[in-house]
Amino acid sequence: MLQSPNTRTRGSRQLWLDAALNLLATSGIDAVKIMPLAKSVGQTRTGFYWYFKDLSALHDAMIETWETRNTGQIQARCEAPAGTINQALFNLMDCWLSPELFDTRLDLAIRNWARNDPRLAARLHDADAARITAVRDMFLRYGYSPEQADVRSLTVIYTQIGYISLQVEENPAARLARVPHYVEMFSSRPPAPEEIAAFRGRHPVRPG
Repeated sequence: MLQSPNTRTRGSRQLWLDAALNLLATSGIDAVKIMPLAKSVGQTRTGFYWYFKDLSALHDAMIETWETRNTGQIQARCEAPAGTINQALFNLMDCWLSPELFDTRLDLAIRNWARNDPRLAARLHDADAARITAVRDMFLRYGYSPEQADVRSLTVIYTQIGYISLQVEENPAARLARVPHYVEMFSSRPPAPEEIAAFRGRHPVRPG
């Protein structure tokens, strides 16, 4: 579709949304206001209203983006083809090491926002439940009992929530080296060397 010449004077919906998400991640929801957003994208506030009815509509779009980007990716990785439970867990671990799959900063910002927004808190609860269900179903597919699948899924998701909430910072090489041990802890099965090699091949550690 051809864009109107006026598009350059009002930006694009994605431009405004990306700016809002970045402001949320860096400064919190109280900083997400129309004028600061307009300044950050080099537009006027009139351009904002071309794409969003009001600030509440922008908030809804931000939350929907987070649900798709983070919860949706966890569900997709849990459903990705894998020959063993450890391969499936390595697929899931891709999320924690690939910002293009899972936005950790956004997840933390949403959790902080939800502390003062009951409606969002309910959606966050539902999102965490959906993530747990996706991991539980993954364990069930590989023959774990319902009780084991339930506890292991809670352990996987709550471990990651802890990383996010505590804003843990690790040396990338050290974190990558720990992943096979997490996988063995979650599955109670040591990963095969070829499984570890395939995972590390997807996450090369850059020097320096």
